[in-house]
Amino acid sequence: MSILKSLKLTTAQPVRASSDPIERARNKVISALAEQRSMAEAKIAGQHYAPTQMVWRKNEVGQRVQVETPKRLRAGWFVDASGQTFFGIRYAGKPIEFAKDKNAIAVGELSALPAILDTLTEAVRAGELDTQLAAAAAERGLMLRKAG
Repeated sequence: MSILKSLKLTTAQPVRASSDPIERARNKVISALAEQRSMAEAKIAGQHYAPTQMVWRKNEVGQRVQVETPKRLRAGWFVDASGQTFFGIRYAGKPIEFAKDKNAIAVGELSALPAILDTLTEAVRAGELDTQLAAAAAERGLMLRKAG
């Protein structure tokens, strides 16, 4: 009996990442909102949130090795002069407008932020910010394109 005949053979293909730019933008914003939620929950609990990521660096010998480093993460919320907390999304280097000339959500107390982030995540999944995300990505693409 052949060794290969002892194995279960089938036809399969790996799952490919979505090539749809809108879907990719949604996934990126949803993951950023999840990180913001984790950071807000840690801040409310009085803990420090320090996510890590794997990067390639050269060691003392000059070989490329993978090391774990802290991830740079900026809080999406801010407090104004009156002490009220606001939350805004940035995508492609630009603040996203939720409505005409409205680029922030009034949160009030920081303890209400995780619920607002959950609602915002559902809005992104439903496609309510697709036009704003596409416009920001297009503007970023024009800015990065080299002059001919």
